Amino acid sequence: MTTRPTDSYDRGRISAFAAMVTATVELGFPEELAQVMAGELRSEEAMRKMCAYLRQARPTNPADIADEMLAITQVRDAWVQKQVSEHANASMTRFYNRPDRFSDQG
Repeated sequence: MTTRPTDSYDRGRISAFAAMVTATVELGFPEELAQVMAGELRSEEAMRKMCAYLRQARPTNPADIADEMLAITQVRDAWVQKQVSEHANASMTRFYNRPDRFSDQG
């Protein structure tokens, strides 16, 4: 049996989701809240950050949980935007520095 490259990725996400569900339920909130958070957070790292927040801060108000979830997603989205921008800048640099750009056209 061969393993797909995404198997460890999937296991990591499943593990992070399970930890987040456990932390959410231990605080007395419904499992559905963890499911909604997982849908918004999407990545294993973001879910693990949320789980750490739940365990350390032990919030009692769902609004505090929502605020932290939004903060985590904003940081992730800013990182993604930075990666996209860096890729675009690298592509433009390659374009401007291509060897044929300065060749004699006449």
